[in-house]
Amino acid sequence: IIAIMVEPFSIYEEDKFVLEKLKKLNKPAFLIINKIDKIKESQLESLKQNYLDLFLFDRIIPVSAKKGTNLSILMGEIIQRLPYHSIYYPGDFITDQPERILVSELVREKIFILTRAEIPYSTMVKVSQFEERERGPIYIRVVIYVEQKSQKGILIGNSGKMIKKIGSLARKEIEKRLGCHVYLDLWVGVKKNWRRQKQSFKEMGYPS
Repeated sequence: IIAIMVEPFSIYEEDKFVLEKLKKLNKPAFLIINKIDKIKESQLESLKQNYLDLFLFDRIIPVSAKKGTNLSILMGEIIQRLPYHSIYYPGDFITDQPERILVSELVREKIFILTRAEIPYSTMVKVSQFEERERGPIYIRVVIYVEQKSQKGILIGNSGKMIKKIGSLARKEIEKRLGCHVYLDLWVGVKKNWRRQKQSFKEMGYPS
């Protein structure tokens, strides 16, 4: 099951890019429209139709994560479509993802939370160094690529405040998941049109 969450204000170019990729996968897909508490019912219905004109979703579920609207419906729809199977992993097993991918996803999560709407879609998060030392914390170097110079400035922030905040929140979450102290070193670079290059996804640890 593929679940795509979008905002209700407009269909962005980044959304259209994802939908084009989705057409090639032939998998069940849900569209989750978040923040419905901020728009009118007529706007929501219009947005639904606009998305259906681009892709035939199996289900469109409007939600408000902040207010909890329709979250139980969303969970029920997902659970209903999951196949029954014996337990794959022990109950205390956090993730089957490699540590590098886990780190990159946690950094990306903080970028989503803290930056403006256009930045998260344009970021490529790559763990370039993961070094376990005999003494002291694990050293993790993460490079965050954006597509434009202006985006780099937004991500770094005034006097580096934004990137420091991203690093602080991400480090705490990484330490919690890994169960040890880490030194998280964040760098920001510009890599134009990285989303259109298959090699970029390989560098992040994902199949292209």
